[in-house]
Amino acid sequence: MGIAEVFQRYFIDPIKYNQGYNIVNTLTYALILGLASLGVYKILKKLNIKYDNAFFRALMPYMILGAFGRALTDATIIPRTYLTVTPGIYILVFTITFSALLITHKLFEDWQKVFLYFGWSLVGIEGLLLLFNIDKVDFNLTVLKYFIPLATIALITIYLLSKKIWLVKENSYLFYAHFYDATTTFVGVDFLGYWEQHVVPRYLMELTGTAAVMYLLKFAVLIIALYLMEKLEESESDKELMDFIKMVMFILGFAPGTRNLLRMLMGV
Repeated sequence: MGIAEVFQRYFIDPIKYNQGYNIVNTLTYALILGLASLGVYKILKKLNIKYDNAFFRALMPYMILGAFGRALTDATIIPRTYLTVTPGIYILVFTITFSALLITHKLFEDWQKVFLYFGWSLVGIEGLLLLFNIDKVDFNLTVLKYFIPLATIALITIYLLSKKIWLVKENSYLFYAHFYDATTTFVGVDFLGYWEQHVVPRYLMELTGTAAVMYLLKFAVLIIALYLMEKLEESESDKELMDFIKMVMFILGFAPGTRNLLRMLMGV
C-alpha cells in the first residue's frame, strides 16, 4: 500500500464517510498535538505571557467557539468541509485563536480584555447563525433529563474524591472538565443512540457494554498523567510547562464535552 493509499484510507476516508478514528490517525493527531503544543508554549514564553486565571478566562470563548461550530456543522447550519469537522476544525479554531492572541498582545496594552471580547463576539456570531437557521434544528431537551442528574452525581463524586486524594484536590478543575465530557458521552451512547468515534473508548464500551466506563478511563488517565507530571516537577522541570500542559488537558475535556452536549440538545 503506497503513501497516497495509506493517507486516503486512514485520514481522508474517516472524515469523508464519518467513520470515526482509527489507530493510525489517532496516534498521528496525538503526535501533532504534542508538537504543536510545545511550539505554542515556547512562543508564549518568549512573549512573557503568563498562564494565570485571567488568561484562562480569556481562552474560554475560543473553547466554546470550536465546540459550538462543530455542533452547528452537525446540524447542517455550517457546511460540512474538512475545516469544519475534526480534526480540521481544531486547526481552524487554533489558527483563529493564536492569531487573535498575537495581534491583541502586540496592539493593546489591556490585550487580555480585547482578546476575551473578540472571542465572545465570534461565539455571538455563531449564536446568530443558529437563530437565523432555527428551523433546521429540532431541539431535544430530553437530554437534560439524563444529563443534569448524572452530571450532578459526577460533580459530587469529584468533590468527595478531592477530600481523599491530593492529586484530585489540586487539579479538581481537570477532573470536573473530563467528567463533564464523560457524562455527555454516557448520556449520548447509553440513552440516546449515539456512537463513540475514538478507538480506545469505543473498544472499552464494546467490552463492558456501557459508556459509563468513560468515568473510569478518564479518572485513570488523569491520575497517571498528573502523578508523572508531579514527579517531573519534583525533578526541577519547568513548572510553567506543566501548567501549560494542564491547560491543554482541560481543553481536551471541556471542548468535546460542550460539543457533545450542544449537539444532543440540537437533536443531531
